[in-house]
Amino acid sequence: MNYRKLDASLAIALKDVQDPEEQSLVVFIHTQPDLDPDAIAVLSGLGIRGVTVNKHVFTATLSANAISQLSEQSWVKYVKLSHKLRLMNHTQAQQYQ
Repeated sequence: MNYRKLDASLAIALKDVQDPEEQSLVVFIHTQPDLDPDAIAVLSGLGIRGVTVNKHVFTATLSANAISQLSEQSWVKYVKLSHKLRLMNHTQAQQYQ
């Protein structure tokens, strides 16, 4: 696994994974522009939808093993863990103004 291509929160989350084959991590995959057919085949093989030559950011739910495989690809720039956003109520929003 190439940890230089993973953000810190993803690296930490990978340590907590019980089953490395379970698709449990929602990530953003940032790639080089103009993917070649082999790169498109790898992404599609992992179940990532909407892979085209013109796209270079993808969202997917992947296993730790799949993330490891992606991190070793030269055309992958980095992989980031997706975070759940919390809605702010009106009182909290006023505090930040």
